Amino acid sequence: MFPAQWTVRLWLWLTLLSITCGEKLPDIGSCQPRPSCHECIQSHPSCAWCKQLNFVQPGESDLGRCAPWLELEHRGCLPSEIMDPHGQQHILEDRPLSNSTQHQTFTQLSPQRISLQLQPGEEQNFTVRFRRAEGYPVDLYYLMDLSYSMKDDLENIKRLGSDLLAALRDVTTSVKIGFGSFVDKTVLPYVSTAPSKWKKPCPSSGNTCQSPFSYRHVLPLTGNASEFEGRVSQQHISGNMDDAEGGFDAIMQAAVCKEQIGWRNVTKLLVFTSDGAFHTAGDGKLGGVYMPNDGRCHLDANGLYTKSHLYDYPSVAHLAEVLSESNIQPIFAVTGSRLLMYEELSRHIPKSVVGELKEDSSNVVQLIAEAYSSLSSSVNLEHSADLPPGISIAYDSHCGGSETYGRVQGGECLGVRVNELVQFTVRIKATTCLTGPQKLVLRVLGVGEELQVELTTACECQCGDIQPYAEHCSGGHGNLTCGICSCQEGYIGRLCECKQEEVLDPEARCRDVNDTGPVCSGKGHCVCGKCQCNGQASGPLCSCDNTICDRYNGQLCAGNGQCRCGQCECYLNYTGSACECSPDTSGCRQEGTPCSGHGHCVCNRCRCDAGWFGSHCSHCSDCQTPCEEHRDCAECKVFGSGNCSSLCNQTVKVVPAATTNEGWCQTKAKDGSLLIYIIEKDETGTVTLIVSSKEDATTHTVKQVVFWVLGFLAVGIAFILVYHYVMEYLDRREFRRFEKERENAKWNEEDNPLFQGATTTFINPKFNDECNGNRL
Repeated sequence: MFPAQWTVRLWLWLTLLSITCGEKLPDIGSCQPRPSCHECIQSHPSCAWCKQLNFVQPGESDLGRCAPWLELEHRGCLPSEIMDPHGQQHILEDRPLSNSTQHQTFTQLSPQRISLQLQPGEEQNFTVRFRRAEGYPVDLYYLMDLSYSMKDDLENIKRLGSDLLAALRDVTTSVKIGFGSFVDKTVLPYVSTAPSKWKKPCPSSGNTCQSPFSYRHVLPLTGNASEFEGRVSQQHISGNMDDAEGGFDAIMQAAVCKEQIGWRNVTKLLVFTSDGAFHTAGDGKLGGVYMPNDGRCHLDANGLYTKSHLYDYPSVAHLAEVLSESNIQPIFAVTGSRLLMYEELSRHIPKSVVGELKEDSSNVVQLIAEAYSSLSSSVNLEHSADLPPGISIAYDSHCGGSETYGRVQGGECLGVRVNELVQFTVRIKATTCLTGPQKLVLRVLGVGEELQVELTTACECQCGDIQPYAEHCSGGHGNLTCGICSCQEGYIGRLCECKQEEVLDPEARCRDVNDTGPVCSGKGHCVCGKCQCNGQASGPLCSCDNTICDRYNGQLCAGNGQCRCGQCECYLNYTGSACECSPDTSGCRQEGTPCSGHGHCVCNRCRCDAGWFGSHCSHCSDCQTPCEEHRDCAECKVFGSGNCSSLCNQTVKVVPAATTNEGWCQTKAKDGSLLIYIIEKDETGTVTLIVSSKEDATTHTVKQVVFWVLGFLAVGIAFILVYHYVMEYLDRREFRRFEKERENAKWNEEDNPLFQGATTTFINPKFNDECNGNRL
């Protein structure tokens, strides 16, 4: 017996399997009738509109013009009269990829401009290609902490300008470097404002020390190494009062002051070196600075940040947004004690890396070279921060031997080599109609190229048949648009055929005699004394429900017919109560023979003859297997029992029972015992039966059960013995360790001079025996 919980689990599993393998659920988002062409094509991607003038039958409303294309075509609408605007795409600019260094032109990203027309609910996709070019230009801005603890680092940086340029010129043909420095906000409690400390904030009197400052832009981007070394050599150390620095203020200004820094539209690296922590948004309140950082450039003519006392430090999110928009890749070169802190920061800033800086910055050139290699080999395709309303986007990445699908943050390929081509499939979908043309920008982070996507939506029908006072509308009583009439004032009806004041008691004609129910059975509208039924009803009084026909695979009339008054009217070549049958017989054929010759094909499924079963009628319920066919002969000739009356011309041999193996027949003899034999057939067709034994079936079963029980017991006993041995070994090892520690103990509790008891006794020196008398 199964336990109760296993019974429940089995039932649930079978239920789930039946749901999974059964009929599909109806598509609740399928095309539904709509009153106008615009509403129709906006409702569902499968919807189309027939503008053919005489398409709608008498008694029907124009709602029936909205339906899937195939249904409209089967109902007689000409393909040229069907409005089915789907999404379109046009590549506007697609320069070929190249890594040419001629005239310093590079094209790593293609295409460059594309226009997409989206139908709501329908997905459009296009391919973006990227090939990493050799020698792509680099701008590197070195941003250094000049607090007193970085004194040794500054001396080394003064001598590394040429080495830094040389290292970058190994990987690119065009490189520029610049320099800036920072300390902290120039208000208490970040720096001391006492006159003596302001002039000389350094703790040591032997160093040349400059007054504190928030951020100073020292050198715009240049390709002159000697100029870099000259300007940096003029810098002096400064100091502040707390451990954290104002590096976020400096990064923000270096990112937004594009003209002062001299950023080009190339790969932009910002090297941030420090051995301290950082202040972030909210810390400025300690110094009375509470206004949020405005993200604008505030450098004076000398390159000093002049608003540090007015604007708070930027937040991590604000900084990440500005760096991403400016396409700047930060390299945080920090000392080992701050490594974990900046690694956590790097997780929130796209396309940033962290490297461990030696205490004197002696490894900064190697660190920058390794960081640049890591950044440039990572290709991240992303879109602009804010998507237009109703637009969703997903990326499929094709990176050589690896594929990733459906990432909404962006596409990513790692370890991309120079001149290696990677591709991304961008899938865009609109859920609503856009108010107007929208622009979406895609770019590879760290690369100064972008793809501009112009987005529009196909939400309007361009039927081309607009006719004011159209003859089709009862001789000019209405305007014709997309096959339907908009009546002039005073006229009603689908074709504007009635004057409103001339229709007397029209609702009386839209009910059965003595019927007090709703007009048109509640499934239509009474116009000019006639019922105009909605898309789910038909008949003179809309009494026929066109939604109760048989379904197949979750679709009404299997999608191969129309529901009319509860009955499916099948399209050509389709039959069945749900129009589920087609002339196709491929599902019935196996090896070219329909239903294996033992049945007939109905609705592309086999109906088997009596005695046969299976999906292709290939199995017989009354047929004997070869083992059963030769059972009587083998039993009769060897053991003299069973049915010896049947003709037995086979040669029979007897072998020992120990020689049997897989492939032997094991059938029940007439007396219920187990008969074991094998059938051999030579090239001439002669059959030989090789019989092994006949044994009681119960005995055979008991042997198998005993074998499995003994095997299980043996495994259990072996496990117990192993467990006992392991526990015994561990206990003995622990006891030996305890004995060894006790022998090595040099003091006991009584002799140990450091031992202190748990209780202490104090005696009052004023105490005497007289206090115990009546004097107390």
